[in-house]
Amino acid sequence: MSAEPIVRIAARGDGVTASGRHAAFAVPGDLLHDDDRVEPGAHHQPPPCRHFPECGGCQLQHADDVAYRDYLVARVAGALAQHDLTTDIRAPHLSPPRSRRRASLRATRGGSSALIGFNAAKSHRIVDMRECHILRPEIFLLVAPLRTLLASLLPPRRMAEVQLTLADQGPDILLKGVEPEGLAAIEAITAFCERHRLARLSLDQGLGPETFYEPEPATVTLAGTPVTVPPGAFLQATADGEAALTAAMREAVGEGLRTADLFAGLGTFALALPGQVYAAEAARDAVLALKAAAPAIAVEHRDLYRRPLDASELGKFDAVVLDPPRAGAAEQVAQIAASPGGRVGYVSCNPATFARDARTLADGGFTLAWVQPVGQFRWSTHVELAAAFRR
Repeated sequence: MSAEPIVRIAARGDGVTASGRHAAFAVPGDLLHDDDRVEPGAHHQPPPCRHFPECGGCQLQHADDVAYRDYLVARVAGALAQHDLTTDIRAPHLSPPRSRRRASLRATRGGSSALIGFNAAKSHRIVDMRECHILRPEIFLLVAPLRTLLASLLPPRRMAEVQLTLADQGPDILLKGVEPEGLAAIEAITAFCERHRLARLSLDQGLGPETFYEPEPATVTLAGTPVTVPPGAFLQATADGEAALTAAMREAVGEGLRTADLFAGLGTFALALPGQVYAAEAARDAVLALKAAAPAIAVEHRDLYRRPLDASELGKFDAVVLDPPRAGAAEQVAQIAASPGGRVGYVSCNPATFARDARTLADGGFTLAWVQPVGQFRWSTHVELAAAFRR
C-alpha cells in the first residue's frame, strides 16, 4: 500500500497532497494512505481541547505552531499571487492560548438546563462548552454560571446569543434573544451581575442593546487611553494581537506629521499614531466615544463606503491607515491610489479582499513593502494581517 505526503493546508483546513487529494485533520508531513488513513507526521500534535474537532471554534488544533505559521504565510502568499503580487511576508505573530478577550457564543435551553458554547462545525448545533483553550480565563469562568442563569430565563428551544468582552472593569456581557419577564427574572439577572462583578450587562430584545447593569462606565484602554466601549463594539480579538497590529501600523506610517485613520472604530490605531491624526468611522457610538476620549484627534462620523475620502481630501495627509471590514475598501482604496500620499498602512481580516485592494494600490504607483500575518484567532482558519505600502 502506497502513501502520499501532505504538502499544504487548504483554506478551509484540510490537508492536501501534491496530486490534489484532500484529507480532514491532516498537516504537512502527514502521510495519506490509499485507504484515506492519515498517518501523523512531525507537525501533527494532539489537540489540547476535548471538544476538538466537534466544536466549530477551532479548526487547526491538530497543527503545531510550525505548521500553523506556514499555513498563515501560505494563505497570504496565495491571495497575493492571484493578483500577480509578491512581497516580503514576515514570520507570523501568534497570540497565545487563552488570550481571546471577546467571543460570541450561542445558547439554548434543552429540558431543564441550558447549553452554551460555539456551534458545531458546519452546523447550528451548540457544543456545550466545558473547557476552552482560546478564551481568557476571566470570561470562560462565566460560562457555567451563565448556563444556570439562562436555564431560568430562556423558554424551551429558544436560541440566544451571548457576546462576551473583557473591559477594563471586568467582563462585559451582551445577551441577544433573552427577554426577562417578571420581577424574579430581573432580580436573578441583577444578582448574577453583582455576584460575578460584571463591568456591564446589556440586553438586545430586537431593538438594539440596552444597558441593564453598569456600576460605572465600561472602558477599554487603547494605547494608554481609556475609551468608553459601547455594548457590542468591535475590539481586536486579543490585547496581544492589538499590540502587534499597532506596532505594525506605527512602522508603516513612520513619523508622518499628518495621518488619516480610516474605519477607525474606537481609535485602536488613531490613539497610537504620532503627529496630527484624523479619524473617520461610520458607527456613531464609536465616534462619540473616541471624541470624548481624545479631543485632540479630529474625528468625523463618515460612511467610507458611501462617501470615501477623495484624492483631494487625502492630499492633506502624509500617510493613511485603514482597517476595513472583511469586504475590504475598494472605493476608498481607489481614491488613495489616485492621491499624492506616500505611505499606507493596511490592516485586514480577509487576505482575498486585501490582495484585490493591494493590486489597486500597486497600479496607482505604490509598492507593497511587507506583510505581517497575525494569528489572533489561534487554531482557526481566520487570517489577519498588517501591511505597508510605499510610493
